[in-house]
Amino acid sequence: MRAGAGIAAGLVLLAALSLAIGATNLWSGPLDSGMVLAVSRIPRTLAAMLAGAGLALAGVVVQQSVQNRLVEPGLTGTPEAAMLGLLAVTLLAPGAPLLAKMGVAALTALLGTAGFFALSRHVPRRDPMLLPLVGLIYAGILGSIALGAAWATDLVQYLWSWQSGEFSGVLRGRYELLWLVAGMALLLYLLADRITLLGLGEDYARSLGLNYRQTLLMGLGIVALTTAVIVVSVGAMPFVGLVVPNLVSRWRGDNLRRNLPLVAAAGAGFVLAADVLGRLLRWPYEIPAAMVFAVFGAGLFLWLLNRPRVRHEG
Repeated sequence: MRAGAGIAAGLVLLAALSLAIGATNLWSGPLDSGMVLAVSRIPRTLAAMLAGAGLALAGVVVQQSVQNRLVEPGLTGTPEAAMLGLLAVTLLAPGAPLLAKMGVAALTALLGTAGFFALSRHVPRRDPMLLPLVGLIYAGILGSIALGAAWATDLVQYLWSWQSGEFSGVLRGRYELLWLVAGMALLLYLLADRITLLGLGEDYARSLGLNYRQTLLMGLGIVALTTAVIVVSVGAMPFVGLVVPNLVSRWRGDNLRRNLPLVAAAGAGFVLAADVLGRLLRWPYEIPAAMVFAVFGAGLFLWLLNRPRVRHEG
């Protein structure tokens, strides 16, 4: 309870800062300030929180599915596969509605993630660092294909916008797809016990009566749809799905059902903090939230790797 209250209080404070910070003065008049809040700052704050929560929860699913805490959606080729789908629909149907683009991106993200999981079955599990390295190479190959296609079709600027997760372009009417992340979070909470069994390995999970293939496919679907929605709406953000689940696990143990709300809240808080910090470091200019989190997230993860695992709260 204390942990949840502390995270909730931190989120409220960050949300208040996010609503207050910007190049436009909110005190210029009630009409202008109300419009700025409704059209820009409230959608931006909600988008950052939804994206952070979704990426953190997707990281939990990936780590449980491959039984490796050093893997996240960014190391499974999921964002790069989603970008390939976006490139394809931009070339073949540039006037397609946003929902159609999201659907294509989700499909290619699912295929890319499934490709990583198929590859992971042939990777020895003795060294936990080997699978993340394989994932890094796999994601690099997909990213190179996307970059080559974008270069050949003069769409590099689009690819860059999908790679650099940032929230400056979020406005009312352009972020609402991210509410699908909330639905995915609820579905994941309902599946928490099954996802926990995935983390025990296929043989043990089947011996406990779990339909392993069905559960794995549902998990892959959650990861693919969540990642696709975030890439389409605000762009990719590295390290969120890696750092946040590990941090919560170190702090609170491995009770997945109890940890999921904390993982979602912590992911939302970290990404919102990165966005707020990116607005302050070079005000009135902005640094993309993905860049800010990549720097601090990498340092935080290195710190976690060198910290002994402590006994969690009861």
